[in-house]
Amino acid sequence: MGDVVPFKKPKLSEKHKGKSLCRSGFHKWQVVKEKQFDVKRGKLVTVYRCSRCQAEKVTSH
Repeated sequence: MGDVVPFKKPKLSEKHKGKSLCRSGFHKWQVVKEKQFDVKRGKLVTVYRCSRCQAEKVTSH
């Protein structure tokens, strides 16, 4: 027989850690380097992604 692996449920505080700030509008924006040119608009853009909730915002130059 195989080994029994204990299943550990994450606590709610660990599951939702850092998301209350994002819900209040305090995102932690970081620049995404992969996408710098928008093909549909034909412009240079800066893509920001929140490191906590993975939300994205785009600004054009």
